[in-house]
Amino acid sequence: MTDIPGSTAPDKLTVDHRFNGPPRSANGGHIAGLLAARLGAPAARVTLRKPPPLDTAMAVEPEDGPGLLLRNGDDTVATVDPVPAGAVQALAERVPAPLAREASRGYRGFSGHPFPTCFVCGTDREAGDGLRIFAGPVPGSDGGLVAAPWTPDPSLAVPGTRYAGTEAAWAALDCPGGWSTDILERPMLLGRMTAEVLRPPQVGREHVVTGRRLHADDGRKVLTATALYDHEGALIAAATSIWIIVDTAAFSAAV
Repeated sequence: MTDIPGSTAPDKLTVDHRFNGPPRSANGGHIAGLLAARLGAPAARVTLRKPPPLDTAMAVEPEDGPGLLLRNGDDTVATVDPVPAGAVQALAERVPAPLAREASRGYRGFSGHPFPTCFVCGTDREAGDGLRIFAGPVPGSDGGLVAAPWTPDPSLAVPGTRYAGTEAAWAALDCPGGWSTDILERPMLLGRMTAEVLRPPQVGREHVVTGRRLHADDGRKVLTATALYDHEGALIAAATSIWIIVDTAAFSAAV
């Protein structure tokens, strides 16, 4: 049995430190995408139960029914279950690329960022290393819509193809949802992500990612939607996510 860092292998999954969200744990969207790819379903729901560690071989085990468990020792880190194809709607609408570029210039993470080294949205990551998806408020929108351009780097390509892997699409759908909320004022962590990838993103081509905060909070839960559009404006992936509001002390300890 082999274990390939940053990818999947029989019974094991390791997330390379490149793909962090918080400094000491994996980006939620990235690891969710790895689990969705392992499941092999067109659409999936991933629930994160504990911060996924980096550079650590975790066990992928069958769950009762068609789902899978991700375990680190005795701890269940995440679960993944299939959902019907077509069940995930694109609730974050398309934004033209020029407007997405303008929105990105207003990214709130430029003036304050909880995780500046995040693989997806971190301002301290260099081009070609992090995704650098800086989703800012869309001018003229109702204030709940954010958008950013994204050109997948060739390092993300599946070997022998011009397309990024499933995990890259899921990662791109993660952080823009958080930036559609008041995450700077109320710390929160990704709790559950339900996504469908219709087509993989093409490396070297500009895409647009959008995010929208959905209806009123449900207790400590904040609901968001994200969508990924290709260079022609066609929808290629969509997600809905549940973010969990945490207190500052728990937030620092968890990550």
